[in-house]
Amino acid sequence: MISQKTKMFTLMGLFIALSAVGAFIKVPSPTGTVALDSAPGFVAALLLGPGPGAFVAAMGHLLTSLFAGFPMTLPIHIIVALEMAVFAAIYGHMGKGNLVAAVIIVSLLNGVIAPATFIPMPQFGLAFFTAMLVPLLVASAANVIVSALVYKAIVGINRAEIFQGK
Repeated sequence: MISQKTKMFTLMGLFIALSAVGAFIKVPSPTGTVALDSAPGFVAALLLGPGPGAFVAAMGHLLTSLFAGFPMTLPIHIIVALEMAVFAAIYGHMGKGNLVAAVIIVSLLNGVIAPATFIPMPQFGLAFFTAMLVPLLVASAANVIVSALVYKAIVGINRAEIFQGK
C-alpha cells in the first residue's frame, strides 16, 4: 500500500515536471524568465494544498531562471521564487472560497506587486518595474486563469464520477 506521503511527493514531482515544461513557454520580457511555469504550482495549491503548491511554484520559477541562465543572479531569483511561493499559498487559501477573487488578486500580486518590490534596489529601480509590468501581468493572468480552468475541469470530472457511482 502506498502511503499518503508517497502520493503527495509523487504528485508534487509531476507538477514540478509540468512547471519545467511551462518554463520553455516564454512571454517576451527583458529578463527572459517570464513563462508559463507557475500554472502547475497554482493548480497544486488548489488540489494538494497551499504548502505543496507554494513549493511547486517556487521550483517552477527556479527552473525557468536556470534555463535562462539566472540573468538577475541566483540570490535575486531566490527572492522571486519565495514571492511565487507566497502568492501560490495565498491562491491555495483563497481559491477554495472564491476562485474568481483569487485569480484577480494573485494576478495583481504577481504582475504588479512582485516587480514593485525591486524598485528600491539600485540595480533595478523604476525602469525595471516599468519594463516588467506588462509581460508579468500577461503571464500572471495566463498562469492563474489556466490553473483555475484546469482546477474546475478536474473538480467537474470528480463530481461526474461521484454522480455516476464510479
